[in-house]
Amino acid sequence: MKPHDVILESAKPAELLSACPKYKPTPLLKKSVQNNSIWIKDETDRMGLGAFKALGGVYAVGSIIAKTQDLPIKTDSFFLDEFKSCARKITFVCASAGNHGLAVAAGAEIFGAKARIHLSDTVPEDFALRLKHKNAEVVRSGANYEESIEAAIKDANDSGAIHLADGSWPGYIEPPRLVMEGYTIMAKELREEFEHLNDWPTHVYLQAGVGGFAAAIAFEIRKSWRVQPEILIVEPDAAPCLKESIKHRKILTVEGPVSDMGRLDCKTPSLLAFEILSSAANDFCLITEEQAQDAVRLAGEMGLATSPSGAAGLAALLANSDKDASSLVFFTEGSVN
Repeated sequence: MKPHDVILESAKPAELLSACPKYKPTPLLKKSVQNNSIWIKDETDRMGLGAFKALGGVYAVGSIIAKTQDLPIKTDSFFLDEFKSCARKITFVCASAGNHGLAVAAGAEIFGAKARIHLSDTVPEDFALRLKHKNAEVVRSGANYEESIEAAIKDANDSGAIHLADGSWPGYIEPPRLVMEGYTIMAKELREEFEHLNDWPTHVYLQAGVGGFAAAIAFEIRKSWRVQPEILIVEPDAAPCLKESIKHRKILTVEGPVSDMGRLDCKTPSLLAFEILSSAANDFCLITEEQAQDAVRLAGEMGLATSPSGAAGLAALLANSDKDASSLVFFTEGSVN
């Protein structure tokens, strides 16, 4: 697979998600930070789920149901009822370290399917309860995220459920591609706002775990933005899996301590993200735990509650501040996820 072989289309998720009553564009804010004016895309209440991942999981669930049940994508009043009547026997399975599992559970609930989410021992029980409130079955599987992925794959193979991960690897491409396609909505919303304002950022900071979010936004920016910014990929210094993989031109698994940036503490990148970011990204920024926590505090002073993962882009901007730049960062999740 080559980078130009990866195709993501923002028009498709826009059509499907328009049928979801909870979908609406998230705010684009302009704030002053250390005497610099910056743009913030605030994803902390996306679709009432508290994170951007709602877009990917909900869209991928709906798309897979439509494809497997041969259903058209429609926006009339019978749309959801038709989906629900066809999806009752479908179960989606995934591993999660946080918000992806919640998005899959929400998508299954919206479209009438079932969800079973595998969590490692390190995921807090409060999050397991949030999944259960979305009618998802929760299974504790393994000591870490990687082991819970293995458990989810085995579960799907044994049970016939549909495995819907947000990371990709050789032989497993289409479900995570759909998840990433859902994320492109954010870049589409931003393009429309910047076109209306006739004011574009010069730099865009995108935090990355396995890289699905960063790659989806970077792909759509390169594809459709009239004014092209520099794109900087932000990773914890404990888990620079994309930086190292792209530097060595092959997928690598890195070693490092556990990071407070939980959703970004991934040691092996997504194959799709690796392929896209190899050509779409301009540079990489590694941030420390302290820098992420400082960014959380600064976000709070601006009246925005987020997590170390959610504020990672802001942390990188502060570490690489350029007074002549007009920068865009994403607050990717709320403070409790």
